[in-house]
Amino acid sequence: MEVANGTEVASEAPKPAANGEREDPGGFKLKFCTVCASNQNRSMEAHLRLSQAHYPVISFGTGSLVRLPGPTITQPNVYQFNKVSYDAMYKELHEKDPRLYTANGLLNMLGRNRQVKWGPERWQDWQVGIPRTEHASDRGSEGTEGGVVDIVFTCEERCWDAVIDDLLNRGSPLNRPVHVINVDIKDNHEEATVGGRGILDLADSLNAAAKEEREAIGATAFDMASAASRASFDERVPEIIGEWQERWPNLPATWTLAWF
Repeated sequence: MEVANGTEVASEAPKPAANGEREDPGGFKLKFCTVCASNQNRSMEAHLRLSQAHYPVISFGTGSLVRLPGPTITQPNVYQFNKVSYDAMYKELHEKDPRLYTANGLLNMLGRNRQVKWGPERWQDWQVGIPRTEHASDRGSEGTEGGVVDIVFTCEERCWDAVIDDLLNRGSPLNRPVHVINVDIKDNHEEATVGGRGILDLADSLNAAAKEEREAIGATAFDMASAASRASFDERVPEIIGEWQERWPNLPATWTLAWF
């Protein structure tokens, strides 16, 4: 039963949304980031899944350029990060060869992406801790305005390496812990869908533990996100990943604790 205006009323069971969104349970939520090579397929599928579950989420790519398949293996479609929108890419490829890019799934992928955010962003260009006020229209942007996250999910080992190397090079100016978890996902549309579901499941487990630890030590201390205030949560993360790995044995995972 729920109370409305002092009167007990029957509570309804959560209803699945028509667009795939979950009912928002409210309360504390960890902030997430998803990363792949070009911020197109795997990271964007996970970005969408997490945003549909009402988690704060941002996403990036670690490559030097955005590369999408072209008519041959030696003729990729190449774009610059932060400068070309998903909508512009969609229109360009649709004009070039709508049959080819429909058949290989690129138009469907870009159509999804342009409903999530403006365009691909590069991890190395992200100014951690700088407000992301210009991204207010992105899905999952609510809660990420401060420019920091708690968990980074990468989708390939080389992306995990690039993120770790970049964080080391930055020198931890915020002295804020961040968990970097690689979930190895093959770069095709089918595997990205499976990987997105797996990442959401892991996010749910991590968030449940974070809520428990936050209640135990107090919201004010936990929300400071210092090494000391997050220590009890940080210690639980390896076990949570191990339990998750048993549920998702085909998604090999690697983890480390790094620093912003």
